Amino acid sequence: MTFSFRPMILTAMAFGLAAAAAAQEAPPAPNPMPDAAQPAPPIEAPAPPVAAPPAADAPAATETAPAAAATPAAPAMTPDQYINNPEYMLNLDLSTGGRVVIQLYPNVAPNHVERLKQLARAGFYDGIKFHRVIDGFMAQTGDPSATGQGGSQLPDLKAEFNVTPHLRGTLSMARAENEDSANSQFFIMLQPRFALDRRYTAFGRVVSGMQYVDTIQKGEPPAVMSRMVQVSVAADNKPVPPASMLLEAAPPPAAEITADQLNAPIR
Repeated sequence: MTFSFRPMILTAMAFGLAAAAAAQEAPPAPNPMPDAAQPAPPIEAPAPPVAAPPAADAPAATETAPAAAATPAAPAMTPDQYINNPEYMLNLDLSTGGRVVIQLYPNVAPNHVERLKQLARAGFYDGIKFHRVIDGFMAQTGDPSATGQGGSQLPDLKAEFNVTPHLRGTLSMARAENEDSANSQFFIMLQPRFALDRRYTAFGRVVSGMQYVDTIQKGEPPAVMSRMVQVSVAADNKPVPPASMLLEAAPPPAAEITADQLNAPIR
């Protein structure tokens, strides 16, 4: 019996071609790790910055680091600390006959108060005259040259303008056009002048002896200048100078007018 293998070979080849075709048409098996296997997509914009965690020793965001150059401001003094405190009372013994007592206000002008105390304790004001006294306005002193142009060897003071009004008896600091030019000259108000408020540094007020201020010789300059015989801080307990020192030179007598002068022709 004779067998032919050609039909079997042809049949096998047909089955093989059919299996290959079926394999090409079937979908691929799913990737078990798609994110890990797929490449990252291209970045079209820069990624947002990621803030680095704060260092362990850095202050928390709610904490504010102190400024290196900042100087804490000294708290203002309260009235119970300076009112009637001898350390903040000034005694002016005048040639008009007695002692003037001034209450200083370190709460509003501490640097000016300290300057006056410093100069008083150094004897700077002893013998200085009132070189500019305007009736109904003020009496000015503190210039060793009695010209209004002098002062001490200390540097000028920065203005400490404040709300203290310029009332009768107010002590205030004289200055030039520059607001920060006060040095040693001061004035005492004879009558209120509110136009000076916040333009001159007021830092005290007469509490007794105003009658001796009222009788200071008037003029710009006065013909005879009243003077401060002694200026002291009350805490130093300096006694009032003898009455013989609290006197002023008599004004020069007026020239006598004779009958011949009255009858003389006018030149």
